[in-house]
Amino acid sequence: MTEKLIRPDELPQWVPGAVTVATPESGWDGVSVRGYRYTESDVGVPPMRDYLIVAYAYGVTRMDREFQGRWKHEDLGPGDVSLLTRAAESHWHWPEDIEVVHVYLTGDRLAQICADVYERDVASVELRDVLKAGDPDLHRTAMLIADEAKQGGLGGRCYVDALTCQLAIQILRRHADAAFPELPIGGRLSAREIRAVTEFIDAHLDEQLSLAHLAQTVSLSQYHFARRFREATGTTPHRFVTERRVERAVRLLTSSTLPISVVANSCGFSDQSHLTRVFQQWFGATPRAIRLRAST
Repeated sequence: MTEKLIRPDELPQWVPGAVTVATPESGWDGVSVRGYRYTESDVGVPPMRDYLIVAYAYGVTRMDREFQGRWKHEDLGPGDVSLLTRAAESHWHWPEDIEVVHVYLTGDRLAQICADVYERDVASVELRDVLKAGDPDLHRTAMLIADEAKQGGLGGRCYVDALTCQLAIQILRRHADAAFPELPIGGRLSAREIRAVTEFIDAHLDEQLSLAHLAQTVSLSQYHFARRFREATGTTPHRFVTERRVERAVRLLTSSTLPISVVANSCGFSDQSHLTRVFQQWFGATPRAIRLRAST
């Protein structure tokens, strides 16, 4: 009988800890995140469904891990990263309190990104098991995904898609036992393509816009779309979508008497509080203050 592969949300049954962050209930495409605060532990972990990236956030500890019958030992602390391939048992022991972020990447999502970027089947790639990876970029990407989960905004789906592509490429290029060609330089989106993307964004601004949705408008993979979009516009797709949301919100606030909550929903913000946070970041003022300025 094939052993059951456990989901990320099932891990606390084997590794108890206080949850500090989790993927929003609406979910993301092929990636999830959970943060934990752990005390000293000695635990066995069954085979997991997804690839696991462990980013260490707080606390320093000696970490002992057994994988495929071999023990490895490292001192781990903030900035360090561990990698564990999917569908494999492991055993962990650490004596000190730590706080970590787990980012889980499904096999299907990794295969999709690998095929998009390298035109190669991920089944031909063996990911390494790494207890201590000196990879600050991988750590930074994992923490950015966790930060986005904490904010929980509707407009973050496109941003998480881009981070997921970045995370997968970092793993494939640096932590896989296979040689990959250098990433193609590619070009930039044409003016016609930028117009098509902009029109699509404006027509669906009140919806959850993902990087996949935008890439489909010009028949590109998510990775190549993000590169070429930035080459053409000087900004990321996520930033561009946010700008369009903010522009529409300002226009509605200053030219209508719609309640602020309605303005927020019609512009793709999760709620009025989300709109207010973004306005304070962009303008240093609340939506109500922007409306009052326009009326005086």
